[in-house]
Amino acid sequence: MHKYLSNKTAIVLFMLPALLVYSIVIFYPVLQTVYRSLFEWDGLSEAVFIGLGNYSELMGDPLLLTSLRNGLVFAVVLVVFQIGLGTVLALVCADPKVKGRKLLKTAYFIPVVLSVTVVCQLWIAIYDPTNGLINRLFDMLGIPYQQNWLSSPTHSIIAIAFVNAWQYMGYQFALLYAGVKSIPEQYHEAATIDGCSKWMAHRVVTLPLMKETFKFCFIIAITSGIGAFVQMLIMTNGGPGTSNYTLTFMIYRYAFMESNYGYASAVSVVLVAISLLATLIINKVFDRNETA
Repeated sequence: MHKYLSNKTAIVLFMLPALLVYSIVIFYPVLQTVYRSLFEWDGLSEAVFIGLGNYSELMGDPLLLTSLRNGLVFAVVLVVFQIGLGTVLALVCADPKVKGRKLLKTAYFIPVVLSVTVVCQLWIAIYDPTNGLINRLFDMLGIPYQQNWLSSPTHSIIAIAFVNAWQYMGYQFALLYAGVKSIPEQYHEAATIDGCSKWMAHRVVTLPLMKETFKFCFIIAITSGIGAFVQMLIMTNGGPGTSNYTLTFMIYRYAFMESNYGYASAVSVVLVAISLLATLIINKVFDRNETA
């Protein structure tokens, strides 16, 4: 093994296929998007070079601020619901004393395998202001709180984010559950001998040892929130008005509805840059906590 690891030619040959696939599928399209963002182009006629004109226009676009705000709200909802609640459920299902753990694990993961369209149509019915389950429950409980959930400029983004969080919580739960089960049981036994309760042992042993799992889950949740799109398209088509726009929805609008591919490419570059920045910040935060 050492002979192969010290052979640089062998290392390059083994890495070459993966690098080639990565370059074709990821790196080259990103470079093409950056290049196209410097042009005014409708996708058919000859492109006109305008330098940073698209970026200058984007900085003054009111949709940019709306999209950034909605992406942040979406990411926060995913982090709180998927990682927060997912961690609690993972700890509960990892406890051998809990009955019906297999059934619970299956139930949590079922929404993940459902079609996004089916899930969105289900929640459109639940959010219905007249016959929807949520408003009906408030009415049955005598609580005078009725909302038109998907037509509110302030509440609709949270309602849509919750749909995404609900559907894909099972995926985060699976990652977190695997992280919990990867920790040797001897550590918990040692904490119990030292006088820790079950939940105290999780706080001082389980959660700190799951930093890598949490880092990966945070990256998935935050980048998914920043790039959210499908639920907005199906449930409200970005409305009411443009209140539910995200960066991805901006790309969809300018590229496929207005045929402004150069401008859409500039929005795509901003989306990639923000996602990379968020990933770097998360890595820095977790790595700093690890060395502290």
